[in-house]
Amino acid sequence: MTGPDGKLRCRWCSAAPEFIEYHDREWGLPVSDDRRLFEKLSLEGFQSGLSWRTILAKRESFRAAFHDFDFDRIARFTARDVARLLADEGIVRHRGKIEAVINNAQRARELVKSEGSLAAFLWRYEPSRAAAPQSASTSPESIALSKALKKLGWKFVGPTTVYAFMQAMGLVNDHVEECVIRTRVEKARKAFARPGR
Repeated sequence: MTGPDGKLRCRWCSAAPEFIEYHDREWGLPVSDDRRLFEKLSLEGFQSGLSWRTILAKRESFRAAFHDFDFDRIARFTARDVARLLADEGIVRHRGKIEAVINNAQRARELVKSEGSLAAFLWRYEPSRAAAPQSASTSPESIALSKALKKLGWKFVGPTTVYAFMQAMGLVNDHVEECVIRTRVEKARKAFARPGR
């Protein structure tokens, strides 16, 4: 699609006006911050069966409701917190997804203890840097990461959810070849210090 500046971007930006800013400023840029990685995995889980537009519109409410995705705090949530979240109209009120975030926060703390950081574990599943952009919704790496997370007790981390996470957090550069942002993302990925390496 052609953006308001006359430059080409990934086609999915045309689905909603707010997608252009998200696409240009966030999508595909590499992230090593554990809290941001946990937030994105959580939001991708909430998106399951919904549109990203719905989740993006509620993102600030999610951040407020989940203490900016501080997984140390979320890991200590109780039934009272679940009830509070189920009553919060600013987020997606799905008991299974809410309980999955709490469970995953506990699993994230375990991963940090064993691996040093969430980032060190997740970036281990980065595909070959020579991989071309793809239009598929999974990859061998997202399938492997999904299996590894599920084995560790994580929930709502299927291969499609995990692949969307990998695209957004810069583990792959799936901006199309013609996209004005692709080169910027590729430069950021080249300069990026891979966690745990």
